[in-house]
Amino acid sequence: MHDVIPFAAVVLVASVALLLAVGSSRITALTQIPSPALFLVAASIAVDLVPDLGGLGIEADQRIVTVALVVILFEGGMHIGLDRFRPVAGPVLWLGVAGTFVTAAGLAVVAHLVFGFDWRPALLLGTALAPTDPATVFSVLGRREVTGRSGTLLEGEAGANDPVGIALMIAILGATGGGAGAVAHGAGEFVLQMVVGIAFGVAGGHALRWLLRHLPMPNETLYPLRTVAFALVLYGVTTVAHGSGFLAVMLAGILVGDTRAPYKREIEHFASGLASLAEIVAFTLLGLSIPLSSAFSDGHGLLALGVAAVLFLLVRPLLVGLVLIPVRLRRGERAFVLWSGLKGVVPILLGTYVVVEGAPDAQRIYAVVFVVVLLSVVVQGGLVPTLARLWRVPMRVVEPEPWAMGMRFRDQPEGLHRYVVESGSPADGATLRDLPLEEDVWISIVSRRGRMVQVRGGTTLAEGDEVLALASDATLVAGLFRASSGRPPHGNP
Repeated sequence: MHDVIPFAAVVLVASVALLLAVGSSRITALTQIPSPALFLVAASIAVDLVPDLGGLGIEADQRIVTVALVVILFEGGMHIGLDRFRPVAGPVLWLGVAGTFVTAAGLAVVAHLVFGFDWRPALLLGTALAPTDPATVFSVLGRREVTGRSGTLLEGEAGANDPVGIALMIAILGATGGGAGAVAHGAGEFVLQMVVGIAFGVAGGHALRWLLRHLPMPNETLYPLRTVAFALVLYGVTTVAHGSGFLAVMLAGILVGDTRAPYKREIEHFASGLASLAEIVAFTLLGLSIPLSSAFSDGHGLLALGVAAVLFLLVRPLLVGLVLIPVRLRRGERAFVLWSGLKGVVPILLGTYVVVEGAPDAQRIYAVVFVVVLLSVVVQGGLVPTLARLWRVPMRVVEPEPWAMGMRFRDQPEGLHRYVVESGSPADGATLRDLPLEEDVWISIVSRRGRMVQVRGGTTLAEGDEVLALASDATLVAGLFRASSGRPPHGNP
């Protein structure tokens, strides 16, 4: 019993820290400093003041952050969904793979020629800083949602290049010796990771869809737990099979994102909350892994500032900009995507791989990666909303909707479909009586900016309205709410 009070004190401190972390969104709104930066800095200062806080060890931090990243990527895939992903699948895969390679290579060349790194440490540094981060992008945007093609491309790239960057780092660390043999071994390991990851991800996504639809659970609270547990199992199985487990869970999340299944809304809410907690845990643990004084000592701070400037202002705009040329975007959207390639959890996680493997210059690489991520979140992330307005990137503020109204059904409600009125669609600005609806189509609910609208013949629909419609065939009315060049509207209630 002698340990009860000390343990209670630890629980108290951890709980207060979690409450402060959850409430950091208010500080972010007032200071315009993204919350991931607050977690990183606060944890790094804390371990500077109380060194025992960093006693968990970098390997334990790596494992916990890996689990957190699995949750974040799976929820990110669900957030994108197959309907949004399908039109930009080619550009996302192209940008995720080619963009990661050119960033890693370009930064490695600069690190060797300008900053004096040997070739192997330079390549490790470039690979660690190549991926962008979906959790950081979502956190920086806050309640803002980037609409249109650029938003989906940015989210998709952040999810796609994480598995690519991790697989590339594993391949480089696993390569021994030098010359063509090492290159061939690394390339083969990378291809294996990607192919197995894609195969397991697609198979796992379809298996999870079947599981959600056909295997009922005795309690509704078990559905979200089963879904997240399946994602973790998929990561483990894929990784054991020498594939990219991160890529597999991302793809599975995308395939499940638009699936109509029992308790789907509860699953999405649970995954979203768990991903937010995973983000807090990941950034906090990574902050505890290195004291702030160590990150900026021995010239690491100035070196990281130079690397960050090269990455933000030279490597990504020029090299990734070349990769982005075939992708159809407006000039402002193109500039926004290139600027908003924020660094976050994955680069620091890759830095831990370098330290654990005992690679040359490991501690200096880790310190530089840590500071570059901090600069990316604060400088790049802090300017994202301002630059979005300057470049006229379509962005809307998603207001919270704390109240919900709904009905439970024992069986799947056939014929019930949800649509969003897109700008320029036939329904935009039209009254309900003017819509060419078939006799078996009935619009039952209209929501506008979180408020109910009375459904009458004279009700005029507007861009952004959410509409619930009863129809035997969704295609009969889908075209009314879809702009001619837009993506397909949501079809799930």
